[in-house]
Amino acid sequence: MTIQDKNPPVSTPRRADLRPIGAIALAIAVVWSTSIAAGTWRVVRQGPEKHTIRITGSARKRIVSDLIQWEATIEARAPDRTAAYRTLRAGRDKAVAFLTAQGVKPDEIQPQSTTVEEEFEKVIEDKVLPGTTVPVRTEKQVSKGFVAREGITVRSTDVARIEKASREITSLLDEGVSVNSESPHYFYTRLGELKLEMLASAAKDARERADNILRSAGNATIGKLIVADMGIININAANSTKTSEEGNNDTSSLEKDIITIVHAEFEVK
Repeated sequence: MTIQDKNPPVSTPRRADLRPIGAIALAIAVVWSTSIAAGTWRVVRQGPEKHTIRITGSARKRIVSDLIQWEATIEARAPDRTAAYRTLRAGRDKAVAFLTAQGVKPDEIQPQSTTVEEEFEKVIEDKVLPGTTVPVRTEKQVSKGFVAREGITVRSTDVARIEKASREITSLLDEGVSVNSESPHYFYTRLGELKLEMLASAAKDARERADNILRSAGNATIGKLIVADMGIININAANSTKTSEEGNNDTSSLEKDIITIVHAEFEVK
């Protein structure tokens, strides 16, 4: 005979598996700690905030040109091409002789190429054709002859002598020489050396200005130069304040003012 147990079996309670939750918590902790470390590294890398002052300095200096270039044009007219050229050659020889007599060196005189052109004149006529009463206007080009031209260029470091010659060469008009004298151009040949000196002066001016501003403000002093860049260099006629984004380079004046600008940034302590 089978005997049955009336008391039901007692079941053992199951434990909850917390491993997934632990893994998630660990991941969150890792991300959080990494974020803290990265933020701390950024602070370390950046370091303390630096204060700077950016200012513009300038320098001006008067210079006197040491090279002159002057040009003159000789002209001659004649009914035919050959005669025009011969007259021009005679006038050119007189001009060169005049310059030599003024003390201009032969190697400073540079004759240019010769051009010979035919000149025309427009002639307008009103004619009444046979069998009509209304005049008909006609135009035609009539030759006036030939004109020959030749330029003479003089380059010299004897500025005063060439200036004098450029003013007096028109006296050849009394000798039948047709001459047109241009205004001289003046240059300064040591500009490269001077630019370095001017940039140094402009940088010094920028530092002095920054120092004066900080002293006036109080509780701050100027530190080391951080960066400096050169601005526009203007070469103007004496006493001119003309400026240009591209920079001026005056060649019309014997005396000039060179103006240099420097943008500088200094540390503030």
